[in-house]
Amino acid sequence: MAVFQNQASLRYRGFTTQSNIVTGELTDSAAFAKTAVSQDYTPGERIAYVLSLNNDGTEDMTGLTVTDDLGAGPAEKQPQYALSYVENSLLFYLNGVPQPAGALTVNPGPPLTVSGLDLPAGASALLVYEARVTPYAPLGEGAEITNTAALTGGATVLTAAATVPMSADPALTVAKSVEPAVVGENGQITYTFVLQNTGAAEAGAADGVVLSDVFDPILSDLTVLLNGEPLAETADYTYDAASGAFETVPGQITVPAATYAQNAEGAWVVTPGSVVLTVSGTV
Repeated sequence: MAVFQNQASLRYRGFTTQSNIVTGELTDSAAFAKTAVSQDYTPGERIAYVLSLNNDGTEDMTGLTVTDDLGAGPAEKQPQYALSYVENSLLFYLNGVPQPAGALTVNPGPPLTVSGLDLPAGASALLVYEARVTPYAPLGEGAEITNTAALTGGATVLTAAATVPMSADPALTVAKSVEPAVVGENGQITYTFVLQNTGAAEAGAADGVVLSDVFDPILSDLTVLLNGEPLAETADYTYDAASGAFETVPGQITVPAATYAQNAEGAWVVTPGSVVLTVSGTV
């Protein structure tokens, strides 16, 4: 029997994660662990997972199958899965060496199954793959996705789980429109900016939201409204009439948090928080 201790670093498609420091004993057994590379999630995004397998025994392990439940929810009528496997995302490493595509059989499910895995005595393997957050993933304060993988084959039955919380940060987008689309010289034009937040937290003064634009053609005699209320130059925004550069003062715009509700099918519906900024002027 020997005691070992080490820590791993993983780089994967732009992600970097450090494992925990592990301490263990070399015995005749298998080890199975699951790690989520992503620290949190937002609706529709991808989460990368790493499964590590170690055969610390003296016998080869053959015909292994990994099954990932993809965050299956209650199955009163039909299971609802918080995750869906991203096709062709699986990477397979044996003793640190990348294995060719097709070395394992992948059934995207749900649930996801990966079969045909052989692990010689003393060998280790990594399975790296991505799953996309589905509309059935829980949303709101305290929401999280827990998914569990099982390793089976012969007398081997091991499980490993990973839990990822929903992001507690704002998630902002901006859409811009112009009216009228065709305008003559000395005509009036209005730009409308719709700021939306699909995140669980508002974007407030501390977040320093700034909307900037450079108007071309340059506008004069500006009128700026936030949700219909006038904003004041210098106090609320700055404008360079020579260049057309417009910018709101940091923290003057607050975008409310989104609200979340489940429909009759169990899918979560997002109602973004939003504000509307309009800038009108003469061309």
